[in-house]
Amino acid sequence: MTTVRTRIAPSPTGDPHVGTAYIALFNLCFARQHQGQFILRIEDTDQVRSTRESEEQILRALKWVGLQWDEGPDVGGPHAPYRQSERSEIYRRHAQELVETGHAFHCFCSAERLDRLRAEQTAAKQTPGYDGHCIDIPADEAQRRLQAGESSVIRMQVPREGICIVPDLLRGDVEIPWEQVDMQVLMKADGLPTYHLANVVDDHLMEITHVIRGEEWISSAPKHVLLYKYFGWQQPVFCHMPLLRNPDKSKLSKRKNPTSITYYERMGFLPEALLNYLGRMGWSMPDEREKFTLAEMIANFDIKRVSLGGPTFDVEKLSWLNSVWLRELSVPELVQAFQRWISPELLGKVAAQIQPRIQVLSDAVGWAAFFFSGAVPVTAESFQHKKLATDDVRRILQISLWELEALRRWNHEEISTLLGRISEALGFKLRDFMFPFFVAISGTASSTPVMEAMNILGPDITRARLRQALAVLGGVSASLTPLRVLPRIRASLAGTAGGPSQVWGYSSAGRALQWHCRGRRFDPA
Repeated sequence: MTTVRTRIAPSPTGDPHVGTAYIALFNLCFARQHQGQFILRIEDTDQVRSTRESEEQILRALKWVGLQWDEGPDVGGPHAPYRQSERSEIYRRHAQELVETGHAFHCFCSAERLDRLRAEQTAAKQTPGYDGHCIDIPADEAQRRLQAGESSVIRMQVPREGICIVPDLLRGDVEIPWEQVDMQVLMKADGLPTYHLANVVDDHLMEITHVIRGEEWISSAPKHVLLYKYFGWQQPVFCHMPLLRNPDKSKLSKRKNPTSITYYERMGFLPEALLNYLGRMGWSMPDEREKFTLAEMIANFDIKRVSLGGPTFDVEKLSWLNSVWLRELSVPELVQAFQRWISPELLGKVAAQIQPRIQVLSDAVGWAAFFFSGAVPVTAESFQHKKLATDDVRRILQISLWELEALRRWNHEEISTLLGRISEALGFKLRDFMFPFFVAISGTASSTPVMEAMNILGPDITRARLRQALAVLGGVSASLTPLRVLPRIRASLAGTAGGPSQVWGYSSAGRALQWHCRGRRFDPA
């Protein structure tokens, strides 16, 4: 009898997402229900955005919420390595096999040609996609061009006619016309695989029997079905889970809802309550009870009980469920929950910040409160400043928030460097520029050093407070629009590697305003 094996495969390119925990939970429950195994694999083929810090945060967050895997990069296993960046030779070998069997081909098209093709297809109201320009290049010519050092990618062959049928555990047979499926790049010019090749190869070699993932992958399923066919492998059972939704039914987004697991940990939610709530996303216990443990969910799990209607992730509902868990704790358990939440490490960082400012221990309450609060009490009047108009404050906060969302390494030095450069680019003195941050982060214009406070609070709480500040100020100005950076502006702002990846301009009354960077004036348009 085949052992059931499921997996979760997060990409370490940002904050640990509640959607990752949601899919991981259902994979874990399905595997445990069938006395099977649950595997964690790190999909870090995006070498530009992937970081080891993000990987560590994801692993820690999933463990905090109560999930544990049988194999993975931190625990090992018979199918190691479990990081795709360490499996490059495996992918190259399989990609070459596809070329040799005629199921893939070398594509030498330049980025400029592909851009023109996409623009022409868009203008003609056609579905953008590769046109097969290199598909008939003879093998000897392709080899000659490769030996000459010409850049290429490897694309898969895709039928142009007919229907692909994707069997789905929840949805039955899903039919997708082949004409809607692009000739996917499998190996990039830098020799690294794309998600699609690495995903299929790893799932096969790691003996994954059931692929339980979000419904956003349905459109990609034909590519995976085809790859299994090309390799002559048995494809796993596919099960596409409904996406988590905001209360307005839009896709769950950090713009409208906090999405980071770490945010809920820092806010003081119990991990058991968060996992319980995620288990309620599109699934229910046979007796419809709302509060249940992971063990109870596993004991009663039936994936056929998943509803395909988009489950709503409602923070107010989560807060209510968390309050149920809190009230049912014994007093010693509640004390332990507080001790886990306010860790000695966090307490030490906060103590170091307030120590120079207190005369008696009771003073600590006023100075340290904002470190442990969820939201801070601010109003539009809180941001009034003699040198900054309301629009200036909104512009400072929104531009900085966009850049902080792209910051890959969260520490005092990176935060300080980034905000200093934005201040200079926008033409504000740093003292005035930082005023809105003191208010947004601490609730007052006078607090402990705000950049170090942002470092201690972490990216999730910091960004949430900046969004809260923007909300009380009326939201993002309609005239504030993200713009791609001209190389000269980017060089002027970034200075060194690791600086801001992009800067932002805004237009007013139809005219783009100009930046003042290091005494030079640029038009960002």
